[in-house]
Amino acid sequence: MKKLVLTALLLVSYSACAVTLDDIQQRFAAQQVVRADFQQERQISGMAHPLHSSGKVLIAKSKGLWWQQQHPFPMTLILDDSHMVQVMGSQAPQVITADSNPQMFQFNHLLRALFQADRKVLDENFSSRFSDLDKGQWQLVLTPTTSPLDKLFSTITLKGEKYLNAIELNDTQGDFTEITFSNQRPEPRKLTPEEQQRFAF
Repeated sequence: MKKLVLTALLLVSYSACAVTLDDIQQRFAAQQVVRADFQQERQISGMAHPLHSSGKVLIAKSKGLWWQQQHPFPMTLILDDSHMVQVMGSQAPQVITADSNPQMFQFNHLLRALFQADRKVLDENFSSRFSDLDKGQWQLVLTPTTSPLDKLFSTITLKGEKYLNAIELNDTQGDFTEITFSNQRPEPRKLTPEEQQRFAF
């Protein structure tokens, strides 16, 4: 009897703590603003040493994505629903619109869907395998099912806990990119005036 009670308690505990993809989507949907640091390592087939870069990222549900690489050289990328702006150092900003490059904005839409775990967009473009890794950690392996994504990536893997902690990109050329996020900060829940300016262009 004691074993049965203990087993029942363990099952209840597990079911209460198990993480699902729906849980992740709801959790990410509630995050209006997330600020983080990133480290990126890219291993290119044929190159002896990986390429490293680092910087800061800001994801605002109402605005889009602000990505600022600080090392090895400064570059800022801003993505919203209709524009992509790239600034290299002190050069003039390059602006691409959804009308002038619709394929680029397919990737823009996808990138934001990855950060927000948007089930609708992910289900339309990938087959997925979600794993609860215990202690609140999880992994989502995405295999592209639509073009041109299936020509570019073999898999995209998301890893996280409370926040998205890593993105791993395996491309069809044999290259591998890992982006890790740290120091995630959801507060303040609204953009500061200085952060609002980052999306003004």
